[in-house]
Amino acid sequence: MHGKVKLSQREIKEDKFTSFVLTTREQFMESWQYIVIGVVVIVLGVAGVFFWMNNRDKQQAEAGAKLSTAMGEYQRNNVQVALLGLGQVVENYSGDAVEQATFMLGKLNLESRNYVEARKYFDSYLSKYSGNKLLRAASIAGLGGCLEGEDKYGEAAAKYVAAVNEYPGGPQEGEFQTAAMRDYLSANDLPNAQARLDEIRKNFKGTDKVYRAELLFAEKTSTR
Repeated sequence: MHGKVKLSQREIKEDKFTSFVLTTREQFMESWQYIVIGVVVIVLGVAGVFFWMNNRDKQQAEAGAKLSTAMGEYQRNNVQVALLGLGQVVENYSGDAVEQATFMLGKLNLESRNYVEARKYFDSYLSKYSGNKLLRAASIAGLGGCLEGEDKYGEAAAKYVAAVNEYPGGPQEGEFQTAAMRDYLSANDLPNAQARLDEIRKNFKGTDKVYRAELLFAEKTSTR
Protein backbone atom coordinates (compact mmCIF):
# COMPACT_ATOMS: atom_id res chain seq x y z
CA MET A 1 0.00 0.00 0.00
CA HIS A 2 1.33 3.38 -0.90
CA GLY A 3 2.15 5.44 2.17
CA LYS A 4 0.94 8.96 2.79
CA VAL A 5 3.28 11.74 1.77
CA LYS A 6 4.02 14.37 4.40
CA LEU A 7 4.69 17.70 2.75
CA SER A 8 6.83 20.40 4.31
CA GLN A 9 5.21 23.64 5.43
CA ARG A 10 6.78 25.38 2.45
CA GLU A 11 5.37 22.84 -0.01
CA ILE A 12 1.94 23.03 1.61
CA LYS A 13 2.02 26.80 1.34
CA GLU A 14 3.07 26.69 -2.29
CA ASP A 15 0.55 23.99 -3.06
CA LYS A 16 -2.17 26.40 -1.97
CA PHE A 17 -0.92 28.74 -4.67
CA THR A 18 -0.99 26.10 -7.39
CA SER A 19 -1.66 22.37 -7.53
CA PHE A 20 -1.06 20.16 -10.42
CA VAL A 21 -3.22 17.64 -12.21
CA LEU A 22 -1.68 15.70 -15.06
CA THR A 23 -4.66 14.84 -17.26
CA THR A 24 -4.75 12.16 -19.93
CA ARG A 25 -6.25 12.44 -23.39
CA GLU A 26 -10.02 12.21 -22.97
CA GLN A 27 -9.96 9.56 -20.25
CA PHE A 28 -7.22 7.60 -22.00
CA MET A 29 -8.91 7.72 -25.42
CA GLU A 30 -6.27 8.51 -28.02
CA SER A 31 -7.74 11.61 -29.61
CA TRP A 32 -4.48 13.52 -29.51
CA GLN A 33 -0.87 12.97 -28.40
CA TYR A 34 -0.85 15.78 -25.88
CA ILE A 35 -0.56 15.96 -22.12
CA VAL A 36 -1.58 19.06 -20.24
CA ILE A 37 -0.16 19.87 -16.84
CA GLY A 38 -3.24 21.41 -15.33
CA VAL A 39 -3.06 24.11 -12.69
CA VAL A 40 -5.96 24.94 -10.40
CA VAL A 41 -5.78 28.67 -11.10
CA ILE A 42 -6.27 31.17 -8.33
CA VAL A 43 -8.95 33.83 -8.06
CA LEU A 44 -7.71 37.17 -9.36
CA GLY A 45 -5.93 39.00 -6.58
CA VAL A 46 -5.04 36.06 -4.35
CA ALA A 47 -1.52 35.73 -5.67
CA GLY A 48 -1.01 39.45 -5.32
CA VAL A 49 -2.15 39.35 -1.71
CA PHE A 50 0.14 36.37 -1.04
CA PHE A 51 3.22 38.17 -2.28
CA TRP A 52 2.26 41.47 -0.66
CA MET A 53 2.05 39.71 2.70
CA ASN A 54 5.23 37.70 2.30
CA ASN A 55 7.48 40.18 0.54
CA ARG A 56 7.95 43.60 2.10
CA ASP A 57 10.16 44.80 -0.67
CA LYS A 58 8.34 47.04 -3.14
CA GLN A 59 9.76 45.26 -6.19
CA GLN A 60 8.67 41.89 -4.88
CA ALA A 61 5.18 43.16 -4.15
CA GLU A 62 4.98 44.68 -7.61
CA ALA A 63 6.09 41.40 -9.17
CA GLY A 64 3.42 39.55 -7.18
CA ALA A 65 0.74 41.95 -8.35
CA LYS A 66 1.77 41.52 -11.98
CA LEU A 67 1.78 37.75 -11.55
CA SER A 68 -1.73 37.93 -10.09
CA THR A 69 -2.91 40.02 -13.04
CA ALA A 70 -1.41 37.56 -15.53
CA MET A 71 -3.10 34.65 -13.75
CA GLY A 72 -6.39 36.51 -13.93
CA GLU A 73 -5.98 36.92 -17.67
CA TYR A 74 -5.27 33.20 -17.93
CA GLN A 75 -8.50 32.49 -16.02
CA ARG A 76 -10.38 34.54 -18.57
CA ASN A 77 -8.72 32.57 -21.37
CA ASN A 78 -6.71 35.57 -22.54
CA VAL A 79 -3.67 33.39 -23.06
CA GLN A 80 -1.61 35.79 -25.13
CA VAL A 81 -2.12 38.60 -22.62
CA ALA A 82 -1.20 36.21 -19.81
CA LEU A 83 1.95 35.14 -21.64
CA LEU A 84 2.98 38.76 -22.08
CA GLY A 85 2.44 39.52 -18.41
CA LEU A 86 4.30 36.44 -17.25
CA GLY A 87 7.17 37.28 -19.58
CA GLN A 88 7.42 40.74 -18.04
CA VAL A 89 7.64 39.24 -14.57
CA VAL A 90 10.47 36.92 -15.64
CA GLU A 91 12.36 39.65 -17.46
CA ASN A 92 12.06 42.47 -14.94
CA TYR A 93 11.91 40.97 -11.47
CA SER A 94 13.37 38.33 -9.16
CA GLY A 95 12.20 36.12 -6.34
CA ASP A 96 9.24 33.81 -5.82
CA ALA A 97 7.05 35.48 -8.43
CA VAL A 98 9.64 34.77 -11.11
CA GLU A 99 9.81 31.12 -10.11
CA GLN A 100 6.06 30.74 -10.46
CA ALA A 101 5.96 32.75 -13.70
CA THR A 102 8.71 30.64 -15.26
CA PHE A 103 6.77 27.47 -14.66
CA MET A 104 3.53 29.03 -15.91
CA LEU A 105 5.23 30.13 -19.13
CA GLY A 106 6.15 26.50 -19.72
CA LYS A 107 2.62 25.36 -18.94
CA LEU A 108 0.84 27.91 -21.13
CA ASN A 109 3.15 27.27 -24.07
CA LEU A 110 2.60 23.53 -23.69
CA GLU A 111 -1.16 24.06 -23.74
CA SER A 112 -0.72 26.16 -26.89
CA ARG A 113 1.37 23.36 -28.45
CA ASN A 114 4.33 25.70 -28.72
CA TYR A 115 6.74 22.99 -27.71
CA VAL A 116 9.95 24.90 -28.38
CA GLU A 117 8.98 27.70 -25.99
CA ALA A 118 7.48 25.32 -23.45
CA ARG A 119 10.69 23.31 -23.39
CA LYS A 120 12.73 26.47 -22.94
CA TYR A 121 10.87 27.53 -19.82
CA PHE A 122 10.64 24.06 -18.28
CA ASP A 123 14.38 23.66 -18.79
CA SER A 124 14.94 27.12 -17.34
CA TYR A 125 12.90 26.24 -14.27
CA LEU A 126 14.82 23.03 -13.70
CA SER A 127 18.20 24.73 -14.09
CA LYS A 128 17.41 27.60 -11.72
CA TYR A 129 15.17 26.21 -8.99
CA SER A 130 15.67 23.22 -6.75
CA GLY A 131 13.55 23.77 -3.66
CA ASN A 132 10.05 22.90 -4.84
CA LYS A 133 9.73 19.20 -5.67
CA LEU A 134 6.14 19.64 -6.85
CA LEU A 135 7.09 22.16 -9.51
CA ARG A 136 10.27 20.35 -10.46
CA ALA A 137 8.42 17.07 -11.04
CA ALA A 138 5.71 18.90 -12.98
CA SER A 139 8.35 20.63 -15.13
CA ILE A 140 9.97 17.30 -16.00
CA ALA A 141 6.52 15.93 -16.85
CA GLY A 142 6.01 19.05 -18.95
CA LEU A 143 9.05 18.09 -20.99
CA GLY A 144 7.41 14.70 -21.41
CA GLY A 145 4.28 16.43 -22.67
CA CYS A 146 6.36 18.29 -25.27
CA LEU A 147 7.92 15.06 -26.49
CA GLU A 148 4.56 13.31 -26.57
CA GLY A 149 3.14 16.15 -28.63
CA GLU A 150 5.95 15.54 -31.10
CA ASP A 151 5.14 11.80 -31.19
CA LYS A 152 8.42 10.90 -29.47
CA TYR A 153 6.76 8.39 -27.22
CA GLY A 154 9.76 6.51 -25.87
CA GLU A 155 11.52 9.72 -24.86
CA ALA A 156 8.30 11.10 -23.40
CA ALA A 157 7.82 7.97 -21.28
CA ALA A 158 11.34 8.31 -19.91
CA LYS A 159 10.59 11.89 -18.84
CA TYR A 160 7.48 10.82 -16.97
CA VAL A 161 9.52 8.17 -15.17
CA ALA A 162 12.06 10.87 -14.33
CA ALA A 163 9.22 12.99 -12.94
CA VAL A 164 8.27 10.11 -10.64
CA ASN A 165 11.88 9.76 -9.53
CA GLU A 166 12.14 13.50 -8.88
CA TYR A 167 9.42 13.26 -6.25
CA PRO A 168 8.90 9.63 -5.19
CA GLY A 169 5.57 9.28 -3.46
CA GLY A 170 4.51 12.74 -4.60
CA PRO A 171 0.86 13.64 -5.17
CA GLN A 172 1.14 13.21 -8.96
CA GLU A 173 3.05 9.92 -8.99
CA GLY A 174 0.06 7.89 -10.19
CA GLU A 175 -0.62 10.23 -13.10
CA PHE A 176 3.03 10.30 -14.13
CA GLN A 177 3.30 6.51 -13.95
CA THR A 178 0.17 6.15 -16.08
CA ALA A 179 1.45 8.64 -18.63
CA ALA A 180 4.73 6.72 -18.85
CA MET A 181 2.86 3.44 -19.32
CA ARG A 182 0.72 4.92 -22.07
CA ASP A 183 3.71 6.28 -23.96
CA TYR A 184 5.65 3.05 -23.63
CA LEU A 185 2.63 1.31 -25.16
CA SER A 186 2.57 3.85 -27.98
CA ALA A 187 6.28 3.18 -28.53
CA ASN A 188 5.56 -0.59 -28.67
CA ASP A 189 7.73 -1.10 -25.59
CA LEU A 190 5.59 -3.67 -23.80
CA PRO A 191 8.14 -4.70 -21.13
CA ASN A 192 8.52 -1.15 -19.84
CA ALA A 193 4.78 -0.54 -20.13
CA GLN A 194 4.15 -3.67 -18.06
CA ALA A 195 6.70 -2.49 -15.49
CA ARG A 196 4.84 0.81 -15.08
CA LEU A 197 1.52 -1.03 -14.70
CA ASP A 198 3.07 -3.26 -12.05
CA GLU A 199 4.23 -0.17 -10.12
CA ILE A 200 0.75 1.32 -10.29
CA ARG A 201 -0.80 -1.92 -9.03
CA LYS A 202 1.68 -2.11 -6.17
CA ASN A 203 1.51 1.51 -5.03
CA PHE A 204 -2.16 2.30 -5.64
CA LYS A 205 -3.90 -0.98 -4.88
CA GLY A 206 -7.66 -0.61 -4.56
CA THR A 207 -7.81 2.83 -6.18
CA ASP A 208 -9.32 4.14 -9.39
CA LYS A 209 -5.79 4.69 -10.71
CA VAL A 210 -5.30 0.94 -11.02
CA TYR A 211 -8.62 0.43 -12.80
CA ARG A 212 -7.93 3.19 -15.31
CA ALA A 213 -4.39 2.01 -15.98
CA GLU A 214 -5.51 -1.59 -16.48
CA LEU A 215 -8.28 -0.45 -18.82
CA LEU A 216 -5.85 1.57 -20.91
CA PHE A 217 -3.33 -1.28 -21.00
CA ALA A 218 -6.02 -3.73 -22.13
CA GLU A 219 -7.35 -1.37 -24.79
CA LYS A 220 -3.89 -0.69 -26.21
CA THR A 221 -2.72 -4.30 -26.22
CA SER A 222 -5.95 -5.82 -27.52
CA THR A 223 -5.41 -4.17 -30.91
CA ARG A 224 -1.91 -5.61 -31.39
